Amino acid sequence: MTGNSNATSASRPARELSLFDSTSLVVGIIIGVGIYQMAPDIAKGAGSGWGVVAIWLLGGLISLAGALCYAELAAAFPQEGGDYVYLSRAYGPWAGFLFGWAQLAVVRPGDIAVVAFAFATYAQTIYDPLAGTDFPLARQGYAILVTVVLTLINVLGVREGKWTQNLLTSAKALGLLLIAATAILATRTPSTPAASTPTLPFSLALIFVLFTYGGWNEMAYVAAEVKNPRQNILRALVLGIGAVTAIYLLVNGAFLHALGYAGLAGSKAVAADTLAAAFPRAGSILISALICISAMGAVNGLIFTGARISYAVGADHRVFRPLGRWHPRLGTPATALWVQGGIAVLLILLLGSFVEAVLYTAATVYSFYLASTLAVIVLRRKQPDVERPYRVLGYPFVPLIFASACGFLIYSAVTYKPLVAGASAALLVLGLPLYLLSKRRPPSGVRSLGR
Repeated sequence: MTGNSNATSASRPARELSLFDSTSLVVGIIIGVGIYQMAPDIAKGAGSGWGVVAIWLLGGLISLAGALCYAELAAAFPQEGGDYVYLSRAYGPWAGFLFGWAQLAVVRPGDIAVVAFAFATYAQTIYDPLAGTDFPLARQGYAILVTVVLTLINVLGVREGKWTQNLLTSAKALGLLLIAATAILATRTPSTPAASTPTLPFSLALIFVLFTYGGWNEMAYVAAEVKNPRQNILRALVLGIGAVTAIYLLVNGAFLHALGYAGLAGSKAVAADTLAAAFPRAGSILISALICISAMGAVNGLIFTGARISYAVGADHRVFRPLGRWHPRLGTPATALWVQGGIAVLLILLLGSFVEAVLYTAATVYSFYLASTLAVIVLRRKQPDVERPYRVLGYPFVPLIFASACGFLIYSAVTYKPLVAGASAALLVLGLPLYLLSKRRPPSGVRSLGR
């Protein structure tokens, strides 16, 4: 009897994520490689040193507004799947299905592949076993390796996945603080005159800023595994975004102190330039190692949470039924993890552009952000009797502010790269025939969207 009970409980999500685990997941996913790659371009769009501080603070505040909206949804509906659950409840199962399809086929494997490429790029600078050869797949090999290893760790168990996340998050946060401390103590590097500093549109800089803050909504995807979800989901989101905002402001302030505004805006490798003043020889190796750790933390977090979306879709739709199974012995969505990892590996073999991937997914991602944020308003009207342990502050202004920011980012992405955005939209629409072929079956007991 006990054995059967254990098997039954192991085949469903268990509440194993503490507040620290949840906060580490938020911080670990948000802080990837964007802070290193995009800080100079963001500075170009900010226009001045104080502009740099202001735009990074604005990004944190916009992200916090969105997080407060998601906190209400996640606390009211603490189930696996995040946006999939909210969109299905607010607009119907077709909306949730399209979200799950986009995440499974495009967005999540693409995000994993992009960050895995960043890991591979910097891993090669530390050790390249194929240096001096003409073998064309060295970088892909590193990217595939990190994707497969971290997928395997997450398949083996939730504890293994969360411990890996906690370790990598702590290491990357300490590394960023080390860079900041080094920059503050370093002798300031003379900068070029401000007049020679190149510029970028503010709208593009804001897209980059919010990209570096992206990932806070991942908390919603693991809501069914959070201990005391009524309180800890909100706490993890606020603590996570608050910590990331503080770190980003500190690091950019340190960059400005060490390099000056013009030096920051004109830098090709801002963290390496900052460390080079204190560690001329070891600086590049140190920064490469830190970026590798940071990228690994982001990849692990994306793998951990992304499979929960596919699991939620599979639990409700026949065409993806194999994905909606929780492994009874390992206690993880093993099939969803392997399928997600396989698609990511395929994309690694086919893709190679970090910027193109960001612009490719931007319009689609922010369209779903927009729809989920408005779901706060829709669900209050549609399901007023659902218990809401947390209600978003400043309702309805906070949801509308974040929804407006999403609309602005969608417009900016489409006008900047219309063909890229159109290709993403076309692939999204391909999910409609799949939905028509997949009649939504009644809840199987794994989870229920209810009415």
